[in-house]
Amino acid sequence: ARERADQLATIGGGNHFIEIGRVSRVFDEELASRFGLFKNKVYVLIHTGSRGLGHQICTDYSRIMWDHSEKNGTRAPVKGLACAPIFSEDGQNYLKAMACAANYAFCNRQLITHFVREAFVEVMKRPESELGLDLLYDVAHNIAKKERHGKRWLLVHRKGATRALPAGHEGNPACYRDTGHPAIIPGSMGTASYVLVGLPDIHRTFCSVNHGAGRVMSRRRAKSEFTKEELLEQTKNVVIASSNLKALLDEAPLAYKDIDEVVFTLVDAGLTKPVVKLKPMGVLKGEGEES
Repeated sequence: ARERADQLATIGGGNHFIEIGRVSRVFDEELASRFGLFKNKVYVLIHTGSRGLGHQICTDYSRIMWDHSEKNGTRAPVKGLACAPIFSEDGQNYLKAMACAANYAFCNRQLITHFVREAFVEVMKRPESELGLDLLYDVAHNIAKKERHGKRWLLVHRKGATRALPAGHEGNPACYRDTGHPAIIPGSMGTASYVLVGLPDIHRTFCSVNHGAGRVMSRRRAKSEFTKEELLEQTKNVVIASSNLKALLDEAPLAYKDIDEVVFTLVDAGLTKPVVKLKPMGVLKGEGEES
């Protein structure tokens, strides 16, 4: 644990980032006002997690649950889908380990937020109280959460998805009980992101939305398919301050789905309502594999 403390306040690689941008479009004036968002307001978006701890826990417990499938009375087609009853020894051990990773991730984001605030204070030469750098929301993805759906308590395990609890859901913080909490869907590097809220019909997806635009090709394929020149062409409106463009090829915009199409598929399905669209002005990314 002491060794891992050195990785606190770091974003890691892959699609993790710190983004500074502005609100480019407001869809719902009332909700946007409640969230403190308005046209051209500057925001900071932070995407990072437990710095590999959660990934290692998943790897370890997938193997354990796969090896114990006969004892636990479970069956899965592949090791990556191995599971265990919630109240079994393996199930409880996994949930405790997962909670440790989630706590580490929340702590990591809190520390990064602290240093971002310090940077704004230093650059803007104004006290933090005047800068409006209050936290809007912090939510995890790739995590299991105990939730009531209808009359049943369920353990909803979201992978590549995030919660979007609608107005009135008891799992919402008090300040978002009558609106639903903000659901943030980031796009790819240099493209837009969105803030949404879940609608009542989102119970059809267990109050879940995708946590990003989603990839159309794997990282390995993107690295082999795109050249550095093509990356620069795809990001011609973005200044990339990196001496190693090759390391960014897997984050090329064309490796991802169109964020507008993704978001408005959710809207057309009656699952969510868009609140604002976000446009990045600067993005800080780490190098290396996602962790």
